[in-house]
Amino acid sequence: MWRPISNAPFDRDLELAVIDSDGPHALVFPCRRILGGWINTTTKSRIAVQPTHWREWDKDPDDRAKGGGDVPGPT
Repeated sequence: MWRPISNAPFDRDLELAVIDSDGPHALVFPCRRILGGWINTTTKSRIAVQPTHWREWDKDPDDRAKGGGDVPGPT
């Protein structure tokens, strides 16, 4: 289930939803919240995103596709 970005935790890998010129979609790599932003957990690189929603990162891509439904759009 997607949750509002305002309550995203700092201590775990997350799947992030973003809205860009192509519309709403989920990022395809795990992210972690840090003070002042976000990092790609795999590369440890800071990423410039403004996510709208989050959910727990599931390591199995088939399970990610099944669980949680569509990426939330603008509200």
